Amino acid sequence: MLFLCYPKCSTCQKARKWLDEHGIKYTERHIAEKNPTYDELKVWYQQSGLPIKKFFNTSGLVYKEMQLKDKLTSMSEEEQLMLLATNGMLVKRPMVITNDIVLVGFKEADWEGALL
Repeated sequence: MLFLCYPKCSTCQKARKWLDEHGIKYTERHIAEKNPTYDELKVWYQQSGLPIKKFFNTSGLVYKEMQLKDKLTSMSEEEQLMLLATNGMLVKRPMVITNDIVLVGFKEADWEGALL
């Protein structure tokens, strides 16, 4: 299982603690140092069944600086995935990825249902 996070993010810290408390093994990857690739994001997006907007860190500084709230609606899914692949700070975190599960953001009830 891959755990994508930004170590300074308090939500990511809570998610890591939750995984550790439940004895769930994972490989941690720093989302800003090793940004998800376009190919990874495309697979995760398709596998998740979530709308593409859920993959954006809408509360992040980069998202706000780029004024993406207004721009995303006129971009294709392909363009949005390519944009996400340019900067890990645009990507919603934490994420957990397994062969058949993609969880975006940390909602304890969702993680319990999917991982326990």
